[in-house]
Order: sequence, then structure tokens, then C-alpha cells
Amino acid sequence: MTAKLSVVIPCYNETDTLEACVARVLDIASDQLELELVIVDDASKDDSLVKAHALAARHPEIRVFGHEVNQGKGAALRTGFQKVTGGYVAVQDADLEYDPTDLVRLIEPLETGKAEVVLGSRFLSGGAHRVLYFWHSLGNRFL
Repeated sequence: MTAKLSVVIPCYNETDTLEACVARVLDIASDQLELELVIVDDASKDDSLVKAHALAARHPEIRVFGHEVNQGKGAALRTGFQKVTGGYVAVQDADLEYDPTDLVRLIEPLETGKAEVVLGSRFLSGGAHRVLYFWHSLGNRFL
């Protein structure tokens, strides 16, 4: 079974990094992982939107949306989340603050039924961490 991962890439003045970001994300596609890239340009002042459309013309798995007025990263993410079609959704900043290869590791627990939600953090060591249930956590505070 092939999983479909939609990667939302919010973009603001990323002309210098967007192409490298897209290439790195596209590199994680495999027979088991279909990709959809949703680039949302938040009214960049540079040629980010033009570059995004050029990338979409070369790669059918890329869709591009643009804001006419800068609304901030949160608005770009909301637009992207409204446009995705994949069963899984991830966010990849265009400046490659996060390594796109980590997205593959995040899909595995979802596909195997070990998790309903996964989160990534650059502040945690590698590997899975169990999130305590709210009531267990609350109960432990009283002990």
C-alpha cells in the first residue's frame, strides 16, 4: 500500500532556497510514499512565486497557491492545509530548517498503527517518545 504525504511549504522571500528545498523533499518519494507538495507563497517581495510556478511546471506533484497580501506563516499554513489531498500532512519550511528525510520516519508509526499523530522536534534525541495521556499525567502530579 502506498501512503500519500502532502508536504505544505510556506514561502516568503525564499527565492534562494526554494529549489533546493523542493529537490530535497522530492528525493524522499518512493514506491511506498507518494508525495504532493503544496507551496503557499505569502506575497513574497522577491521572485519566490515565479520560481514556485516554474518548479510546478517541471514537477506534476507540486501545486502552488499565492496570497495577494502578506498574512503571515500561520495563514500560509492554513491555506496549505485547506488544499492538501494526501492522507498525511507535514510542514517543511523552505529554508530547510528541518531535514526532509525525517518525514519518512514520521510516517512509519502511522502506517503500522502504532500512532494516530506524530510530531517532530529538533530538540529531542532520535527515536520515538511516548506521550503520556492527559489523565495519567494529571494523576501523577497528585502522587
